Order: sequence, then structure tokens, then C-alpha cells
Amino acid sequence: MEIIAQAATDIGRKKRSNEDNFHISPELKLYVVADGMGGHAAGEVASAQAVETIRSVVSEGIKNDAIPLDESGRHQLLALLERAVRQAGRDIYGLAEEDISKRGMGTTVSLLLLTPTRGYIAHVGDSRIYLVRNEEVFQLTDDHSLIRELIRSKKMTPEEAENSPYRNALTRAVGVYADVEVDLLDFEVAEHDHFLLCSDGLSNYFSEDAEVWSILNEDRFESAPNRFVDMANARGGKDNITALVVKINRKDAKQDDIAFRLNILREMPIFQHLEYVELIEVLNVSRQRRFAVDEEIFSEGADGDEMFVILDGRVSIRKNDQEVITLVQGGHFGEMALMDRNQRSAAAVAIEPTRVISVQRRPLFHLMQQNKEIAVKLLWCFMQVLTQRLRYTTEDLERERSNVRVNQVFNLD
Repeated sequence: MEIIAQAATDIGRKKRSNEDNFHISPELKLYVVADGMGGHAAGEVASAQAVETIRSVVSEGIKNDAIPLDESGRHQLLALLERAVRQAGRDIYGLAEEDISKRGMGTTVSLLLLTPTRGYIAHVGDSRIYLVRNEEVFQLTDDHSLIRELIRSKKMTPEEAENSPYRNALTRAVGVYADVEVDLLDFEVAEHDHFLLCSDGLSNYFSEDAEVWSILNEDRFESAPNRFVDMANARGGKDNITALVVKINRKDAKQDDIAFRLNILREMPIFQHLEYVELIEVLNVSRQRRFAVDEEIFSEGADGDEMFVILDGRVSIRKNDQEVITLVQGGHFGEMALMDRNQRSAAAVAIEPTRVISVQRRPLFHLMQQNKEIAVKLLWCFMQVLTQRLRYTTEDLERERSNVRVNQVFNLD
């Protein structure tokens, strides 16, 4: 896997010093952006310390702990990144305890670690990581800012946020306290994936996310960071500006398949309200399964705790050995077993070689326990699906009653 990474940082047009820092490690495939805060150059100290601690902890962890860089090492790598960011917070806090002039200093941290098959993110603050895939732009991190919380709780509109005096207030930062909660995410990477890691001195000037792609899409990728800096300065340059861009050239990656699986999930009624990052989380707790021609996926009356989404092939749904419906690519079945774990009301049989996404009840519920926003959205979607099915059932019953009344009239005649 070939990776190209470039970065640029700039003081901007209003600040007296640059408190941003970044790090590129070709050997580790580790990329970090940190935006410091604090007077008397304390912000610069905090961001520099964060970058150094993270690099050291990640390097030693991968080397000494012999963490595998394939699927089997997923949880270990996420734990390592979390440990690195939290250790950075303790180191920064310790420096502030030794020097009273630096009390309260801290920094944002947004880092990306790439392995041959997956990307890993650890994030605190309002710096951002964007993914560009198939010409679509997705923000993979969520701002830990007061503005974001006010917008999320409907107490402020995005338009009001533009001129809010609380625009730069963070709800989470590394080093302000001795410990910090770290957001973590891992996902499959694909050929031609592009990433932008940036401080808010750049992201605050995006009029729309599509501008990320418009710059990264140009032939001169290596000069993209400088073009981002020039754009931010041209629009005001009120803060320090840092842009770190990463491009993957991985010829064996199946980008279309990765995007296809996420799009299939996005089209499903029970996942229709999830954002892209939330769909990634669902995909992370799912697995792919393959079935041969005439292979039974599940039988009528069997206990169920798993739903299926067809990626390729066809599946026959059968009741009392009679076909009820044939499902094709994008079709889904068995989802009610996620909620009630009752016996299957019908059988499902592959009628040609079939590949499916399988989501089991226990991993999905564990995800819902960890992420309350996903839980609320999924429960709302389930209610909508159940309501729709109840409406269809009511309509079917009404049609049956109408048919019975018509037949009774004809019998009387």
C-alpha cells in the first residue's frame, strides 16, 4: 500500500504565534494535527508535547506489544491510540503543574493511523478529519465544542452559530485536566481514499464540504495543503491554519465494494436516519457470509437473532414450503429477530450463489449501549418500520373483509 502525505501550517493573518502542530510518520503511517490553546505560548507547548507523546507511545506500543496490523489487532490498536492521547493529556497537565504561567493550557488532537486494511482515528476537540471517497466528502470526527452541543440540542441554529461569542469554546481538550475522554473509530480503507486532517483555522472557512474534494481532486495533490492555507487566509485567516492531506494508492482494495456495502445499509429503512460514521459503526459489528445454491440461510420455526442484507444473489422466502417472495440485491430479511428474538415465521433459502451482510442482535445492542445517538435513531426507525407493517396488515385485513362481504352478497343472491 502506497501512501502519500503532505502538510502545511501557517500563522494566519490575525494571530501573533502559531500554536498548531502536526506530525507525519511514514514508518508508522501515523498522521496527527494538534491545535494548542493557552497564553504565553502555552498552546504551542501543549500541541508540541501532544504530538511527541503520541508518536512515542504509538511507536513503542506497536513495536513492544507486537500488535498485529490485520483484523485481529483492531481492538488493541484502538486501545493503543486511546492510551497515547490520554498519556499526552497527563504529560501536558504535568507541565502546567510545574509552570504556573501555563496552567490551563491544552490542545485538540485528531490522529489517523493506517494499516494495510483499516484506518484508525482518535479524536479530541474541534480539529477535524475528513474522508473523500467516490467523490463524496464525509466528516469522520465530531466537534467537541459548545457550539456543536447547542446546535445538537436545538438551542442554536447553524446560522446563529456563525456570529456566536462561544464559537471557540471547547467542551473537551487534551491536557486541561489530568485525563480526557477520547473518541475512537476504525473503518475499512480503500484504493484512492483521500483524507484531510485540519485545525479549525481551516475548517471554519469551508462554505461546504465539497470544497475539500475540489482541492484534493486537482492533479497536484502534493500542493493541496498550501492551497488550503491560501484559501483560509483569503477568507480572513483569523486563526492558525494547518492542513495535512493523505492519499492511499492500494491496488488490491475494493473501493466500490466498501462504498456499495455502506450504501446498501444506508438504503435500508431501519438505518435510514444514520449518518455515514454511524453506518461505519454498524458495518463494524456486521460480517459477510456466503451461501451456495439451495443452501438454507435459516429454517421456519428456528430461533432468530440475526438480520441479513443481500449484496449479491437471490434469496427465496418460503412459508410452509411455498414461496412468498424472492429477494434480490439490496433486499433485507430477518430484521425483526433483532428486536424480539422470536422463532422465524418463514424460511430463507439461497436460490443462486449469494453474499450477504449479517448483523447479529448482541453486537448491535452492544453498539447501541455504547452510542446513545445510534440507539435513539435505530429505535425510532424500528418504530417506523413496525408502524408501516401494521398499516399494511390493516389494509390487507380490510381488503379481506371487503372480499368476504362481496362474496356474502353474491351468495345471498
